[in-house]
Amino acid sequence: MKIGILGSGIVGKTLAGGFLKHGYEVMAGSRQPEKLQDWKAEIGPKLQTGNYSETAAFGDIIVLAVKGTVARDVLKLAGIDYLSGKTVLDATNPIADAAPVNGVLQFFPSLDQSLMEQLQQLAPKANFVKAFNSVGAHVMVNPKFETRPTMFICGNNEAAKEITKKILDQFGWEVEDMGGTEAARAIEPLCILWCIPGFRENRWTHAFKLLNK
Repeated sequence: MKIGILGSGIVGKTLAGGFLKHGYEVMAGSRQPEKLQDWKAEIGPKLQTGNYSETAAFGDIIVLAVKGTVARDVLKLAGIDYLSGKTVLDATNPIADAAPVNGVLQFFPSLDQSLMEQLQQLAPKANFVKAFNSVGAHVMVNPKFETRPTMFICGNNEAAKEITKKILDQFGWEVEDMGGTEAARAIEPLCILWCIPGFRENRWTHAFKLLNK
């Protein structure tokens, strides 16, 4: 499958590397694709680059890996029609442009509606699945823990979630499906919890694990 990654920050670059490692075709998109040339030269011809709309058209699966504050604008630049019928892995978090308070990030929506729900409303024919939002980039791809960590996902389309589960299995994660898009109201704030040890104690190498009896 072809993967179109919207975003070229650390999360986008990490996931692009993960998909290339596992044999996918990858295009990374940016508002200014010329800024990706050094990265492309480093990775080699396996990595394709383009603007957001070119990347959205290219991908069978789309990865949204941008700041939550610009996520809606990026989808519009990518072209809502290009997302129709596609699985969109939503790695965004609604982090406000404000400093943490005692290690606690500030979010911009209320807990009554997640950013993912807003994005799904903006692109109703896309199949959003929340994933990769509750860990740091350096442990997203085949992390080395004593046991497989848990990635919490949600979304309205079962086929898209099955695709996501297969990807996460390749990337070294066990998956807990929390249901429809409304569950993102709980999954997105996991980012806040994950970051607290980092901001308070400079501990950034952990992940969540759901234990079942």
